[in-house]
Amino acid sequence: MRSGRRTRRENAGGESGFTLLELLIVVAIIGIIAAIAIPGLLRARISANEASGIGSMRTTSTAQATFAATCGGGGYATSLADLGTPQSGGDPFIPPDLAGAFPGGVPKSGYEFTITATTGIAVMGAGETCNGTSSETEYFAIGDPVAPGFTGNRYFGLDHQGMIRQALTQLADITDGTPLQ
Repeated sequence: MRSGRRTRRENAGGESGFTLLELLIVVAIIGIIAAIAIPGLLRARISANEASGIGSMRTTSTAQATFAATCGGGGYATSLADLGTPQSGGDPFIPPDLAGAFPGGVPKSGYEFTITATTGIAVMGAGETCNGTSSETEYFAIGDPVAPGFTGNRYFGLDHQGMIRQALTQLADITDGTPLQ
């Protein structure tokens, strides 16, 4: 006598698995969920990159203050490379990832950083500081997103007074933008 159970061999020709319509519905649902989630993830990435950019500007400000107090004779470094140059027998003033985040270098969290010459007066000439660079009475640092709208929306600026400013366009000098709060 046979019981009401079917064997595997008898089931092989029967209905089992998913239909094409069921698979298409699952794929459509996954697509809808992805379409909803991706913009939020991109906004979160931009926000994280901007927070890192602000942190890098603060690191630059602290490094400049340390450079002026210990190495530059009261003057500030005139480039990222100068802050990234180790003191004789010591460490650099900024970490290597920030020192290498200049335009054409390796961006740091979607931002490139530059310290530009200003109208400052030379304090120490090349080779006179503790790391063999020069120093001036003023500096202006900028942090620009590598791909505006994708890696960051805000541009940042910092000068010798230590105030970080932000704007939606590139900052030409510290009078541009609004103070970061």
